[in-house]
Amino acid sequence: MLSPRLIAGLATLGALVAATVPASPASATPAALPPAGAPFSTGAAPFSAGEAASSSAPFSAGVAAPATTVTPAGHAFTASLVAGTTADFQVGAVTSTCTASSTSGAVPAAPGNASADGPVTSAVTPPTFTDNGGACPTGIFFTTASTIANSTNGDWTVGLQYHASGSTGTLTIPRAGVISTISGLASCVITVAPDGPASITGPWVPGTTTAAPQLDFSAGVPVPVTVTGGFGCPTASTSAIFSARYSVADTTAPATRITVGP
Repeated sequence: MLSPRLIAGLATLGALVAATVPASPASATPAALPPAGAPFSTGAAPFSAGEAASSSAPFSAGVAAPATTVTPAGHAFTASLVAGTTADFQVGAVTSTCTASSTSGAVPAAPGNASADGPVTSAVTPPTFTDNGGACPTGIFFTTASTIANSTNGDWTVGLQYHASGSTGTLTIPRAGVISTISGLASCVITVAPDGPASITGPWVPGTTTAAPQLDFSAGVPVPVTVTGGFGCPTASTSAIFSARYSVADTTAPATRITVGP
């Protein structure tokens, strides 16, 4: 006899399949494809592959971005989840929730820590995504997601841009820079940025005397994906929503704050 917990899991999976399998041609008319070269859109802010999905208004063509200086020059840093928060990755009706995520890098040495008309960019390590050191739960019974970032096709980078109205940080993911494998009642593989580098942008929150600065993607930012797999996999999805909030700590001088200014 099937246990009540397994029955509940199968019912959840059945609802997931119903939500992710597209309607047949007899009951729905396919949406028209966008014109060639048009930006990809998830219904939120549009973006093209390799372009930042920014929370701030883009600069007009031909208008230079403000000058930016990141200090202290040459200092190493780590970015890890703000205490008590999670890194969430939602594809269709499937959401993986990781309680730990981190990356590290360094502010460029002078004069590379200053830019006259754009962001200051640092290479960072591929971030980790785990839950108590293992795979992350998905909200579906008996189903977890193992998410591995890589630099096979290029570097991960963080670009910090000063704005008088509020500075921003842009995390760039190389092509196929994240592979998430879902295992359990469903077996799926999700590839992030399948066709080329993709960037996500969020506010840079300055530090204080008692708190480190933060790079904030908690509002949710879209990234392009492809999904392969069988029963229960959201294979029709072409985008995912990533949300997380990272605390950025200076590891060269722990009492010092990383700053972004003009």
